Amino acid sequence: MSRVIHVFRTPDRFVAGTVGEPGDRTFYLQAVDEAKVVSVQMEKEQVAVLAERLSALLDEVVRRLGADAAEPGEVPVDTEPLRTPVEQEFRVGTMGLGWDIESRAIVVELLAVSEQEIDESMVLDDAEEGPDAVRVFLSLEQARAFAVRAVRVISAGRQPCPLCKEPLGPSGHICPRQNGYRRQAEA
Repeated sequence: MSRVIHVFRTPDRFVAGTVGEPGDRTFYLQAVDEAKVVSVQMEKEQVAVLAERLSALLDEVVRRLGADAAEPGEVPVDTEPLRTPVEQEFRVGTMGLGWDIESRAIVVELLAVSEQEIDESMVLDDAEEGPDAVRVFLSLEQARAFAVRAVRVISAGRQPCPLCKEPLGPSGHICPRQNGYRRQAEA
């Protein structure tokens, strides 16, 4: 079966979002261009890495090309929820980032989890064989807004324990740093 590559050259929207309650959230990236909507599932760590690397690439583009990119606090960030219904196209296994000289855009490519080994040549390639993919071309402002929102989405989960940094559930948790010991309030 040949691969499907969803290409968004000028997306109306490219955002990270979640479905579910903190502690039981599923992370998605969603690309929207008019009526075309593609949602792909990712791990929380993948979203964090993508946001971090995208910010680093933005900084490098600004440094090398003198391109004009807004700082994180200066960008209007999309705060709307994911467009529903969220229908997962695939689960992301491999991610790629690049700079398209012609369109002066950052390219984000997300490849589906695949049993075959993926090498660098598959990323940002139009080969007929390989895993399905989503390829999104982002302006510098869109890329910065994506990174800022992704960080907010990640940090909107459960609060960390002040001692062990593990996430706290609604009823707390058993903290390994306390080793089963709880201090009694002094009277």
